[in-house]
Amino acid sequence: MLWIPFTIAAAFFQNLRSAAQRHLKSELTDLGAAAVRFLYALPFALLWVAFLALFFQLPLPDVNKVFFAWIVGGSLAQIIFTFLLMWLFSLTNFTVGTALSKTEVVQVVILEALLLGESVSGRALIAILIAFCGVMVMVMGKSHLSWARLAGSLGQKTTLIGLACGLALGLSSVMFRGAVLSLDQGGLLLRSAYALAVALAVQSLVLLAWLRLFQPGQISQTTRHWPTCLGVGFAGWAASVCWFIAFALTHAAYIRALGQIELVFTFLVSVFLFREKVSRTEITGVILLSGAIVLLVLGKAP
Repeated sequence: MLWIPFTIAAAFFQNLRSAAQRHLKSELTDLGAAAVRFLYALPFALLWVAFLALFFQLPLPDVNKVFFAWIVGGSLAQIIFTFLLMWLFSLTNFTVGTALSKTEVVQVVILEALLLGESVSGRALIAILIAFCGVMVMVMGKSHLSWARLAGSLGQKTTLIGLACGLALGLSSVMFRGAVLSLDQGGLLLRSAYALAVALAVQSLVLLAWLRLFQPGQISQTTRHWPTCLGVGFAGWAASVCWFIAFALTHAAYIRALGQIELVFTFLVSVFLFREKVSRTEITGVILLSGAIVLLVLGKAP
């Protein structure tokens, strides 16, 4: 059951990273601010691998072709998700797409079965479906999106982009699990840390090349705000470490479903810290999501 605290910790640090990242939006482009989570997390990831290898005197895992395929595929899928999400937010009618991007919770179940040949238990599947409903209700309540509008927008571009967002994020989760499982040497911590470091290295190289070609000046701009960027990088690294450890322990479908607890954190912060008003629809979504999380945890998924 170790995957449960690691997943909750991952969701917490991810929420923290997102909050810190918002401070960069006024100083950098959307892509520049998004790239910080990868670029400034890489040094922490490399130091973590070095510490584990030297302190415990463990050999680094051998990089095989299967691992390389999984890690590159997952890294690119996560970058594609970032690009699609930015594109989605640039559209005026992005609320439908944002709601449908949350289908990642369900898509990951299908992707895991197709790519890894893993299936979830019946109780877990029910919990995942309830969690999906809770997430959808929360998003629709916050964006004042009606079911009629959602159904009437199924053929629009924002719908396809939203579904593609969910697909890319779900694909990255499944591929990262496949990458960690393909490593033979090292313990749980070292294998997950090594996979994360390689993934961040691939992502940093891709984003550095892209920014240099299409948004020159953004890389140097991040150095002017290095304290905030380091904070984003550390929180992003901490979240990713916990995600990767959880991926090594159990199904990606369980992890992504429980990971939606991040929305509960955001809800609680908005209510108790910022004193924001919430609708009954949002409260209903939180209750559904919380119930699904309890059901998933009590199901004692491996």
